[in-house]
Amino acid sequence: MESVLSSVPVKHAPDDPVVDHMRTDMPRLRVGLSVGEALDSIRENPPESRIIYFYVVDDQNCLKGVVPTRRLLLNPPQRPLREIMVANVLSIPSTATVLEACEFFIFHRLLAFPVVDAECRLIGVIDVDLYTEELRDIDRREASDELFQLIGVHLEDAKQTSPVAAFNNRFPWLFANIAGGLMAAFLSGAFKAELEKAVALALFIPVVLALAESVSIQSVSLALRVMSGKAPTFGELIKKLRTEIATGVFLGLASGVAVATVAMVWLGQWQVTLCLLGGIIGGVTCASVIGMAMPNLIRLFNKEPQVAAGPVALASTDMVTLLIYFTLARLLIA
Repeated sequence: MESVLSSVPVKHAPDDPVVDHMRTDMPRLRVGLSVGEALDSIRENPPESRIIYFYVVDDQNCLKGVVPTRRLLLNPPQRPLREIMVANVLSIPSTATVLEACEFFIFHRLLAFPVVDAECRLIGVIDVDLYTEELRDIDRREASDELFQLIGVHLEDAKQTSPVAAFNNRFPWLFANIAGGLMAAFLSGAFKAELEKAVALALFIPVVLALAESVSIQSVSLALRVMSGKAPTFGELIKKLRTEIATGVFLGLASGVAVATVAMVWLGQWQVTLCLLGGIIGGVTCASVIGMAMPNLIRLFNKEPQVAAGPVALASTDMVTLLIYFTLARLLIA
């Protein structure tokens, strides 16, 4: 399918003031108008832009609301505009930069935002034309998702304009891997007695961790692709996690049976075989859930998960998987 966007360059420097790139030809409707009067006003002064939100202002040009096109068309002509407008309008302050405006598009997924001054007066509009050379079929859901996803890519690029900025953005999250590795070492030490009784347990630690980590990264990648810039809700997250638990059980069962069968044929130790089977099933299931949950939880706190989700998910997966594996060893190996 041909992409909706022929190209999506960021045409302006991230630190540019947003007021340097806003449009001032946005449709304005007076708050005291009726629906019929508002439609007459629009016909007399048709908007020139392709992306249209109807902003409602008072006599001092202070932003009071926004009227969705559907409400404007479907309500009776005599109905007051203030009764159908959305009063809580997301707006960009005139002091914002292009980079900050880009974040508004990613987190709120609207096609345009009003720009207001310190007194909340409407002074302009910023829309996705700031980032795109061409828009086609923007009303299609797939196209809209692709648009916001690509803007998100440019947002990350803009944040990493130098090696130092990239280092500062990425290195703190590597502490999750450092902490996870140290915890894994401490866990191995805590279960030293079990490892000494069944040295074969140590032989399979790499494969147990590799399976869990692979599934965790798969789930992280799928979660990031599905989000495409959307801020999830707890309800949506719970629904996703239920599905991911079932998927993790199936993946863990298939992988566990394969590895345990090899271990039983090779070593003939049923305790080790059961530890492997339970450890892989439990570890892979938890890894699947952690990988799906981590990007969504990070996004719920209005953080970008692309850099943070992977290291945190992997560190958590390692600790949980080893804890399950060694706990089973303690229970099964006398």
